[in-house]
Amino acid sequence: MELHELDLNLLVVFDQLRVERRVSKVADNLGISQPAVSNSLAKLRKLFGDELFLRTPKGMEPTPYAEQLAESVGYALAMIHSGVNQRTSFDPKNAARPVTIGMTDIGEIYFLPALIERLRREAPGVTLSTVRNTAVNLRDDLESGKVDLAIGLLPQLKAGFFQRRLFTQSYVCLMRRGHRLDKRRMSLHEYAGAEHLVVVSAGTGHGRVDELLARSGVERMVRLTVPHYVSVGHILQASDLITTVPERLADRLLDPFKLAKVPHPAKLPDIAINVFWHAKYHRAPANRWLRGVVFELFSSDPG
Repeated sequence: MELHELDLNLLVVFDQLRVERRVSKVADNLGISQPAVSNSLAKLRKLFGDELFLRTPKGMEPTPYAEQLAESVGYALAMIHSGVNQRTSFDPKNAARPVTIGMTDIGEIYFLPALIERLRREAPGVTLSTVRNTAVNLRDDLESGKVDLAIGLLPQLKAGFFQRRLFTQSYVCLMRRGHRLDKRRMSLHEYAGAEHLVVVSAGTGHGRVDELLARSGVERMVRLTVPHYVSVGHILQASDLITTVPERLADRLLDPFKLAKVPHPAKLPDIAINVFWHAKYHRAPANRWLRGVVFELFSSDPG
């Protein structure tokens, strides 16, 4: 198929159906009638020789071929959108707008103090909100502009997104100062014999740590499981539990909670923390400025 044979508006309908899964919702979004959406779908089916979307009780479900097309079509439309909506400048000192960044609670502890101070000085009219990467439909919210950036270990964001490495870090063991394992090195036997606090961070790459430990045959006495990292410092400070956390989080908690960190005795992979943004906003001046601030404050990798 040649490009001149294809109406770009049909691809817009295709992309909207991929996201919304309902003809009525697509019609509302695009300001056209439902028969017009159905007619566009009929043309797409004829062009591609595939049903593309099948009507089910859950809505219009994409066929395997439509799933195959989806990322390429979404990326192409995003780049076109970025190009035709390009602006030449963004003035942070006079801007008055909200920005939203997806991050975990680890991210909030590590990134927010320096980031909000930088915005206060350089962009006093810009307000900052965060959302949990796992609490929203991150892919769609980045594409729609509801979320400007996402920061973290997010292997699910691939085609249609740009990303840049901020830094890599290792996992360490964290405990209260004076703990019997507060020493230069800890053996795997000592690690397995301790009582553990485990953070279940579903939907992030950090969950792989528990899988890797289990696969390595390391059996731990898990005394407490929590769904987030916010309470870790308080719990460790007042107990003999130890936990496995990313090193930069550990560094933020050491002094406020009088904790100690020890190199991890298990062979765990380093973590790559990246910034992600949708291709649609790659050239958007406000997004470029925000990315630049994040890179300048936190990047230890050249780029």
